[in-house]
Amino acid sequence: MKKTVVLGATDNPSRYAYLAVNRLQKHGHEVVPVGIRKGEVGGMPIITDKNAEVKDVDTVTLYVGPQNQPSWYDYILSLKPKRIIFNPGTENRELEQMAADANIETLHHCTLVMLASDTY
Repeated sequence: MKKTVVLGATDNPSRYAYLAVNRLQKHGHEVVPVGIRKGEVGGMPIITDKNAEVKDVDTVTLYVGPQNQPSWYDYILSLKPKRIIFNPGTENRELEQMAADANIETLHHCTLVMLASDTY
């Protein structure tokens, strides 16, 4: 299973990030919810500290728009994920280039669709 950081996690059940946390758990993946507001999702507290250490990250799946991503760049890259999934609306060439420079795979896809189609 793939340890996944959901960046943009929220306790709002109408948001895709909320659904992603729950569906990743349902599919047996270890999930680390990270966001800007404290709360709880999937029975876990949302991490709001950009210095929180998370080890052995396979995937960072983004639910933060490109205009809000720059303040997260250092944190994302510090996690040393194997891949970053740019969900629809989160595409960002600058971050993609930074990831490529760090040998991190990037995908333009939807985490929810990948889970539903067994391609995650």
